[in-house]
Amino acid sequence: MTQSRQRGGTSDTGSAGGNGGNGGTGSTGGTGTLTRYDPFAEFNRLTRQLTQLVDDRWPDMPSLIGRDGFSPPADVEETDDAYLIELDLPGVDKKDIDVETSGRRLLVRGERKEKQRSGMLRWQTRTVGRFRYEVVLPDQIDGGDIEATMNDGVLRLRVPKSKTADRRRIEVK
Repeated sequence: MTQSRQRGGTSDTGSAGGNGGNGGTGSTGGTGTLTRYDPFAEFNRLTRQLTQLVDDRWPDMPSLIGRDGFSPPADVEETDDAYLIELDLPGVDKKDIDVETSGRRLLVRGERKEKQRSGMLRWQTRTVGRFRYEVVLPDQIDGGDIEATMNDGVLRLRVPKSKTADRRRIEVK
């Protein structure tokens, strides 16, 4: 039976009731060497279980828990003739971006793909996976003349206002 020190006490990793392969929580794992405690392993496991529970019980629940991915940071600026929209999308290839319009609604979606790694990933704070950004603009837009450019990880959209829906001020009499 192998014993190891774990937070000031001992744990029997070889006993029938013990959890010898407890996911890196300080056990010897049967090799006689201590493994490093990973506080995020339990958190990640609980997050997966909670997501599965919500998916099973309420499949039509909106993407509050991130099923539709993340929403990138964006700025929307209005000029006299257009809306200028900038989305921060570092690491996203322009072929992985889709831009659609419908009425006053602009939808940008795509995917930031996980990069191939040769070593073991120890920490990750970058968001990967699908993304979605949607905005309803105040004026009608001309969807046929939208310009989209990607430079230095920033998607820039120039969305012209529709000429048929010119703003005008109405005098109240």
